[in-house]
Amino acid sequence: MRQLHVISGLGAGGAERALFNLLAGGLAAPGEAMVLSLLDRGCYGDRLEALGIEVRTLDLKSPGGLAVALPRTRRLVDAFRPDLIQGWLYHGNLAATLAARVARRHPALVWNVRNCLYSLSDWKLLTQQIIRISRALSANVDAVIYNSELARQQHEAFGFRTDVGHLIPNGFDVDALRPDAAVRLAERLALDVSGETVLIGHVARFHPVKDHASFLRAAVRVAEARPRIEFLLAGMDVSVDNPALAGRVPPRLSDRFHFLGLRNDIHRLMQALDVLCQSSWSEAFPNVLGEAMALGIPCVATAVGDSRSILGDCGVLVPPRDSDALARGMIRLADMAPTERRRLGMRARSRVTERFALPAIVARYARLYQRLMAQVSPFGRSTSDNG
Repeated sequence: MRQLHVISGLGAGGAERALFNLLAGGLAAPGEAMVLSLLDRGCYGDRLEALGIEVRTLDLKSPGGLAVALPRTRRLVDAFRPDLIQGWLYHGNLAATLAARVARRHPALVWNVRNCLYSLSDWKLLTQQIIRISRALSANVDAVIYNSELARQQHEAFGFRTDVGHLIPNGFDVDALRPDAAVRLAERLALDVSGETVLIGHVARFHPVKDHASFLRAAVRVAEARPRIEFLLAGMDVSVDNPALAGRVPPRLSDRFHFLGLRNDIHRLMQALDVLCQSSWSEAFPNVLGEAMALGIPCVATAVGDSRSILGDCGVLVPPRDSDALARGMIRLADMAPTERRRLGMRARSRVTERFALPAIVARYARLYQRLMAQVSPFGRSTSDNG
């Protein structure tokens, strides 16, 4: 089965990482998949090609460029002849729909929705329009994959087609993501963090939804209350040079905050942590939560998206946009005895292994794709009642 995956970009985001994980996990054989990025190759282009996945880019600079890119997209689709086109994120879903419409063959069309929809006003005006357009276009989609049950409920309540929705959560390579004492020691030495220090991490690109402001307010309170706690922040544009972050940490505490920016060794770096904090005010299925849990790291997370069902009783859940609750959650885990904290982390790892192991998630995608191949006729009309 030839798969064309259309995604907004290939930068260091959760959707990009999920797509890479699925293809690395065997969702498509080499030569049987192509990834089309609306932007550039980002940090995943080379990694995808190393898997034998062809990567093409449209390098769109503005929405108006889509009209210019459409003939090129048609030629690309006709040359590749996909059996299935899978969109990723709102912009990628819209582009996948256009690609399916202009294709001479009529491939199955699948969307992948990876955001919750608490309020349309949370989005930029252009994205609001794309979401509204998607509501109407969803009538012609063969399947909509949601990585969060809450995201599915919210989008279907908004008007997305209800009879083609499928919940498939994110998957994690628990063999690659496993605690490693030697790596932990090396990373803490590199950071000059002592063995007695509790290191709390926040791993997210700088974006309003990630709520670095609430995290830093909470972290400053924790630092003032507990002298043996330090903080690590990593992600695109997460540095003291970012004007939105400058001045949020008092100078007297600055040596206990490690601002590391974008890293390409994030899973190795996370081994140094004792606690991970996810502070977003909106998520569907936060990748970083599952990754930290797979690494045996106890987590404090905001109650957004499916965080409650991911975390279970293996961490601390707090309300979003509540820095006081976030601080209390961090102190609760930091004050545990190291052995107790490790036990909690291993329970978290077991939960991810049982519920979100990558091979099982890849198999769910593959089964859905196979069902769609059986349902969609060569003329592009579904042979089931769902078409």
